[in-house]
Amino acid sequence: MDVIPYTGHTDPGGPAARRDLDALSITKVSVGPMDNNAYLLVCRATNEALLIDAANEPDRLADLVGAADDRPDLRHVVTTHQHWDHWQALGAVTGMFETRTIAHPLDAPELPVPVDELVEHGDTVRFGEIELDVVHLRGHTPGSIALVYRGDERPHVFTGDSLFPGGVGKTSTPENFTSLIDDVEQRIFGELPDETWVYPGHGDDTTLGVDRGNLPEWRARGW
Repeated sequence: MDVIPYTGHTDPGGPAARRDLDALSITKVSVGPMDNNAYLLVCRATNEALLIDAANEPDRLADLVGAADDRPDLRHVVTTHQHWDHWQALGAVTGMFETRTIAHPLDAPELPVPVDELVEHGDTVRFGEIELDVVHLRGHTPGSIALVYRGDERPHVFTGDSLFPGGVGKTSTPENFTSLIDDVEQRIFGELPDETWVYPGHGDDTTLGVDRGNLPEWRARGW
């Protein structure tokens, strides 16, 4: 698979985009007809890897990992939430790489394979020398989670379908919207600085500073 320098944008069927932090490599690729983002995170010290959302096109995800002797050792797959477009390649990827699966207990029963590690708000996911903080964001689904990496000069947060440029994720009831906007405001914007880089489940990246001032507008409009 071709890999280009990181800008936060990828195209369906196009090359992956990679950024190298001091301790962590992040590679983003768009898969499937719904432009789902999958993220391959590699610990640069140990070459151990974690995949966020095995959403679609398992052969492309395998190509992303690579086949050379020095390819990353993919040991973990995190599913951010239960919606089908985020796990269609989960069974194939876990079969190919014999990975451990990770999800929140409220969404885990809806996934197509057993979940090896159930994570709650405040837990930590570890691979190699990397730690990711688990943030439970209730509303898009009952068990949606975000993952925060704090080991860089700025935080990096992988938000699934709970936060996008310009708004929070889709919700089915006013109560679910209130729950999601409350969690996003308190647990993401309230805990992380403006320079935090946001990696959503679809489409382009953003930073928290771009939208922090728009939170009252989002709450007033109800989506």
